[in-house]
Amino acid sequence: MSQKPTLLVVGNGMVSQRLLESLIETGAAEAWDVIAFGEERRPAYDRVHLSAYFEGRTAEDLSLTSDVVDDHPAVTTRIGERVTAIDRAARTVTTSTGAVLGYDHLVLATGSYPFVPPIPGNEGPGCFVYRTLDDLDAIRSYAADCATGVVIGGGLLGLEAANALRSLGLRTHVVEFAPRLMPVQVDDAGGAVLAEEMSKLGIGVHTSKATTEICRAGDGGRIERLTFADDTELAADMVVFSAGIRARDELARDAGLDIGPRGGVLVDEELTSSDPAISAIGEVAACNGGMIYGLVAPGYDMARALAARLAGGEGVFAGAEMSTKLKLLGVDVASFGDAHATTEGARVLAWSDAVAGVYKKVVVDGRAKKLLGGILVGDASDYGALHQMMLNGLKLPDDPSSLIAPASEGGGVALTPDQLPADATICSCNNVSKGAICDAVADGAHTVSAIKSGTRAGTSCGSCVPLCKTIIDAELEAAGIEVDHSICEHFRFTRQELFDVVRVNRVATFDELIDGWGTGRGCEICRPAVASMLASLWNEYVLDDPHAGLQDTNDRALANLQKDGTYSVVPRVPGGEITPDKLIVLGEVAKEFDLYTKITGGQRIDLFGARLEQLPEIWGRLVDAGFESGHAYGKAMRTVKSCVGDTWCRYGVQDSVQLAIDLELRYRGLRSPHKLKLAVSGCARECAEAQGKDIGVIATEKGWNLYVCGNGGMRPQHAVLLAEDLDRDTLIRYIDRFTMYYVRTADRLERTAPWFNRLEGGLDYLRRVVIDDALGICDELEAAMAHHVETYRCEWKVTIEDPEKVARFTPFVNAPGQGDPSLAYVRERGQRRPARPDEHEHAERPVPVTIGRKP
Repeated sequence: MSQKPTLLVVGNGMVSQRLLESLIETGAAEAWDVIAFGEERRPAYDRVHLSAYFEGRTAEDLSLTSDVVDDHPAVTTRIGERVTAIDRAARTVTTSTGAVLGYDHLVLATGSYPFVPPIPGNEGPGCFVYRTLDDLDAIRSYAADCATGVVIGGGLLGLEAANALRSLGLRTHVVEFAPRLMPVQVDDAGGAVLAEEMSKLGIGVHTSKATTEICRAGDGGRIERLTFADDTELAADMVVFSAGIRARDELARDAGLDIGPRGGVLVDEELTSSDPAISAIGEVAACNGGMIYGLVAPGYDMARALAARLAGGEGVFAGAEMSTKLKLLGVDVASFGDAHATTEGARVLAWSDAVAGVYKKVVVDGRAKKLLGGILVGDASDYGALHQMMLNGLKLPDDPSSLIAPASEGGGVALTPDQLPADATICSCNNVSKGAICDAVADGAHTVSAIKSGTRAGTSCGSCVPLCKTIIDAELEAAGIEVDHSICEHFRFTRQELFDVVRVNRVATFDELIDGWGTGRGCEICRPAVASMLASLWNEYVLDDPHAGLQDTNDRALANLQKDGTYSVVPRVPGGEITPDKLIVLGEVAKEFDLYTKITGGQRIDLFGARLEQLPEIWGRLVDAGFESGHAYGKAMRTVKSCVGDTWCRYGVQDSVQLAIDLELRYRGLRSPHKLKLAVSGCARECAEAQGKDIGVIATEKGWNLYVCGNGGMRPQHAVLLAEDLDRDTLIRYIDRFTMYYVRTADRLERTAPWFNRLEGGLDYLRRVVIDDALGICDELEAAMAHHVETYRCEWKVTIEDPEKVARFTPFVNAPGQGDPSLAYVRERGQRRPARPDEHEHAERPVPVTIGRKP
């Protein structure tokens, strides 16, 4: 019989699991017999990434179990067994199986439970919480027979729950009592931008709403609607509560332990309760007079501190910083430090771009010398650098507004790893310092994956991974070691190297590629990138079964998703030339389906407001009239803009219209690392603005001048002159070579301008490759383009000819053909546009349609 004292741990969540690991790491496990109780039927799993369960991750993928803990002789985990009572006098616990076990020290890690507001109708079928994998299984099962879901609570977890409902195909709404989403993390301006981005994704956002009743059919029947204190209502089939958490302190209360003013087990800085033999960690611990930390990083800090004390050392938890960075429904959101400027004398600098959906705010001290906090919505790429500037008190630039100004105006955060001290905490979740990462690099950990394995940095929320990569690269470069520029942790290749693997080995599917040259299941970085490579090389239908799951949202619908949840229809109009008959067809289709029409800067007519189920019928009409997909939804060749050239213009010296048509028909559908835009001007007056395009052609008296690598966007850049006075065949040959060389060598989501800017040798090098064939690859590049031209098929024509492909365009599998009743429109300038929230009461709503082409 063991003579070691017994340590009982009540709870088997993320923090409890980290405690067990820390006990083993510190050697404390050798001094104790450790028994942990978990009431769920599964051992510890990752709740931070719970929503990934609806994105294909399995319970096994989310599991946090490890051989280190499972195989340790002093540690036992009892799953599916709940502790029901604590006898402090006898120092025993009783469990749900009737077992009574003694302890020398007891750790409460029972976490929290979701708060369900006392709203009439909150019990019965259709009401759920979003906390465990079992909750998610129940939500998924019930949602199969629903069309509309409502999440009550617009905080972090509420928006995660909304994403889950949306991924299940439900019309989704978020109801928040506060006047903005994420009221703890962001301010009013940030909340407004976040709400706008949510609306663009088709999620209804309802703030300042107090729910008064969940109305059901009959007595306890299915949910029909929600009513609010302002006398409005919202149709619903199911409700998910995410209105905050409450500490699971019932065991402590029944045992007579001191409880914090807002619940939770009151503990001191050593995490000891009012009973010296009982500690508490995680969301059940009320620290520093009653503070409950609802993030995983503080919980992990508590676990490490308690393990150190149980090992006989000093372990103190003095509080934690509540900074967060995450991606909600594809929208970056970050909040750090004194985000709400509560410090005396604090000053606020803010910048907002409503069009781009970006809001940035920093809070500085009264002398503008120290960064106190900030909020980032829509673009949180500078979070790591700003967070470190705040944590380490780094000197601010003379103009602090440059920290949040657009890059096109000289803004941005310039922070290099050598500015950070060795003791700077890089990963707050796992308390990993810069020094620890540098030491790991010196010991041979030269990749992010290796750093994750060796130090745990980046293994929890993941927000520190970009900064970790920067530190790794800096250390390797300082040591004269080649830096790893892998596309992601699943492939040890750059985008260019991976493209060559696919090309040389004639890889046909993502599964084949990852089985032969990668690891894991892929991610949101590598999967769409590989989809683009496969399309560029083999030009297969992107929604065939092996490829459909890799595509981004727009590619899956073969249309651009708009802010109200509808889609745009963008037929190709080569060179901007269109016949009256085709114009009439566009008008008829727009009128029949009540679509908003606009002539775009790319010289074509866009139709807005089509519902997903209408797309096949609309495109059937357009294809019959001779139109084809304009690929406005893809990272692909978009348009070739042209002036009227010498056909009509008295200044024109070449037929720019015909050349533009020929180029657009040649390169249509070509998938590339980013979108491509071309233009052809018929004379030096440059009416087509060719020098602002990825590929621009300007007519001369002798032929054509070829310009490349001009881009608009956040950082406009003029194109550079690649060659002059070319005949037509040579011009096209050079464009073929240039385009395919860019497709081969650019990074993912990299436009031609930044790609050109990092080319060693610049323009001279590009000329040697494209014109002089210095690399000996021009025959391959031309052949690749010829293959694309020969195998091109209009994706929408392929789609509408196959009933199985058309069946993809069903918004709700349980209600095919049903329109979305949440859509609402008003009339403006003779056309309908999406209604603003204050216009919904008197707005028009679409009528249901039957899917399928007319005979």
